[in-house]
Amino acid sequence: MALKKKSHRIIEFLDSCFVFFRGNVQHKNKDLLSPQGIIYKQPSVINGRKDVITVTPWLAPVVWEGTFDTTLIDAIYKMQNITVATTVFAMGKHVQFLKGFLESAEKHYLQGYRVHYYIFTDKLEAVPMVTLGANRSLTTLKLPSSDRWQELTLLKMEKLEKLTETQLNNEVDYIFNLDVDTVFSGHWGAETLGDIVAVIHPGYYSTPYDEFPYERRPESQAYIPQGMGDYYYGGAVIGGLVEEVHRLVKTCRIQLDVDKANSIEAAWQEESHLNKYFLYNKPTKILSPEYLWQDFKSKTDDIKISRFSQVIKIYTFE
Repeated sequence: MALKKKSHRIIEFLDSCFVFFRGNVQHKNKDLLSPQGIIYKQPSVINGRKDVITVTPWLAPVVWEGTFDTTLIDAIYKMQNITVATTVFAMGKHVQFLKGFLESAEKHYLQGYRVHYYIFTDKLEAVPMVTLGANRSLTTLKLPSSDRWQELTLLKMEKLEKLTETQLNNEVDYIFNLDVDTVFSGHWGAETLGDIVAVIHPGYYSTPYDEFPYERRPESQAYIPQGMGDYYYGGAVIGGLVEEVHRLVKTCRIQLDVDKANSIEAAWQEESHLNKYFLYNKPTKILSPEYLWQDFKSKTDDIKISRFSQVIKIYTFE
C-alpha cells in the first residue's frame, strides 16, 4: 500500500514538472520561412472545412484534407534540410507486415525528405529487402523475443527512450514511431511535423469522452477519471521533435515500471499511458483519423482520404 501511495506522488510530481518545462522549453523549431517567388492559392479566413474541427481549444491545429497547401508546406520545410527518423517495431509474426509498410512508405511517406528507418525486431533474417529512394536509409536493431505484451510495451518505451536520448538527439530533427501493421495509401507529408504530434483514433473521434476506453482504475498510473479528457489518441502514431518525444516515452516508461511493480496492466498498454500524457501535456499538432484509418471500417463523409491505415492484427507471437 505504501508503495502505491509513494508511486502516485512521484508520478504527480513528474506530471507537474513536465507541464512546467514544456511551457518554458526553448523549442528547436526553425522559422517558417517562405521562399520568394513561390505561387500558391490565396488562403481564406471565411472559407474552409466546416464539417470538422480544425483547431483545438488550446489552439493546436487539427490536420485534415483541405486544411493545408502542400506546395507551400514543401517550399517551407525543404528549405530547412530536415531529417526524420522513423522507428518501427516488428516483433514475432508482425515482421510479415514490414514489406507492405516499407514499400507503401516509399510511395507516400515524406517524399522528397531525408528519412532514416530504424527497424527493431527479434527476426533480423526476416527483414525484407526493399528498394529505398534517394536520401532514404534503414538500420535494423536486434531485440530479444517475448510473448508478453506488457514486456514488449515496456521494452519498446525503453528502446525509444534510449535512442532519443543518445543517438538521434544530434542526428535528426523529427521522429515518428509508427506501428508496423499499417500501410500508407495517400500523401503523408511535412504537414504532419510539429513539436509533439498525436493522432485521433478512428474508432472514437465522434464518441463522448466518458465512453473513451481510458484506463479507469485509480491503481494504474494511466488512470483518467470520468468527466476528464480531450480526444482519444491512437498509439500507432507518436511524433515530434526528438527531445519532446524523448520526454513522452520516458514518462510512459516510468509509469509502466510503476504499474509493473504494482502488478497492474493498463487497459490498452502504452496507448493508455499515451492518453494520460497528452491529457496533461497537450499535443501541439493533431492528425485527423485520415492519418490512422482502419481497413475494416468504411469511410465516412468527413474522411475525404485515407492516408495511413491499420491492417488486420495478429496477437500471437512466434
